[in-house]
Amino acid sequence: MTGLALSALSLLVPDYDDALAFFVGGLGFDLIEDVDQGRKRWITVAAPGGGPKLVLARAEGAEQTAAIGAQGGGRVWLFLTTDDFARDAARLTAAGARFEEAPRHEPYGTVAVWRDPWGNRWDLIGPPV
Repeated sequence: MTGLALSALSLLVPDYDDALAFFVGGLGFDLIEDVDQGRKRWITVAAPGGGPKLVLARAEGAEQTAAIGAQGGGRVWLFLTTDDFARDAARLTAAGARFEEAPRHEPYGTVAVWRDPWGNRWDLIGPPV
């Protein structure tokens, strides 16, 4: 490897096991690591299609707890791409995601904003129609 690479992003969650149930059990992400470190765990998951890993970080203290679901400051800040928008929108919904809008067609693809169980805003982006 030459140079820098973005390898992971941290996502604050209230509970490790609930986050694993959503990402691994619901969305089919791969569990990469789950290492017990005493009072916390080092958990990384990855989307099966690739990209940076997510570090599932249990919030500690009032400041971190208040930031759950608000890490993007109210904006969409996480993006999932798919080769089959309808299939994965259904999978997200079944796992507990809430779509904020009907899919719309943009030059870069079919897109809709959704929220995970903790309120984080994501885009699901499929191929252009």
